[in-house]
Amino acid sequence: MAVEDVKPVPDRLYGRVKGKKLRPRQEWLLAEFLPRTSWPEASFAITPREIWLEVGFGGGEHAYELASKNPDVGYIAAEVFEVGICSLLSRIAPDHAEHPEPLPNLRLFTDDARPLLRGMADGSLSKLFLMFPDPWPKARHAKRRFVHPELVKEVARALRPGGEWRIASDDPTYQEWTDEVLSAQDIFTVTRRTEHPEGWPHTRYEAKAIAAGRHPVYWSLIRR
Repeated sequence: MAVEDVKPVPDRLYGRVKGKKLRPRQEWLLAEFLPRTSWPEASFAITPREIWLEVGFGGGEHAYELASKNPDVGYIAAEVFEVGICSLLSRIAPDHAEHPEPLPNLRLFTDDARPLLRGMADGSLSKLFLMFPDPWPKARHAKRRFVHPELVKEVARALRPGGEWRIASDDPTYQEWTDEVLSAQDIFTVTRRTEHPEGWPHTRYEAKAIAAGRHPVYWSLIRR
């Protein structure tokens, strides 16, 4: 099936939201700490020079590292899987912290990122990150993939000129799909790498993929 024949799916969440039973600490994080760092209910405690968005932050190590290293950037990290949300919250509020405080520049969005993206003003983002997304490898599920011709246009609208969209995937089907989608657009200048780019935080999922013999591909898309 050609990329252009795959229509985008209406906004609807697929895949797991809940996993195994949460521990009491995780339940506390979701009930008590998450509201203090949840976008848009809790706005940034800084005036950010730029806004960055990560779609599907997984375990949160990528989002936490970039937000910590760029305290003047407003970082919105989107994820729906409870265990992943708890993992990032645990980094911000570790067990030993008596009075944990949210990072001033990091906010979590715990719903579908596509409506969030569509609601953003033109040119409001400087960076968008899509690190090892669910590949939806079956052809009939291709419409669920975040990399899609229609969403490429939406990301381009939300990114400022010169803004960057980073994508990484270890799945051969998703890699082929991404190459095909990107070859059909002229909004971004694309750099494709098979070696981990300098300055990109590593993730646990990336390490597991490499250990299992899968070979990630990394794309950097610059908005023209």
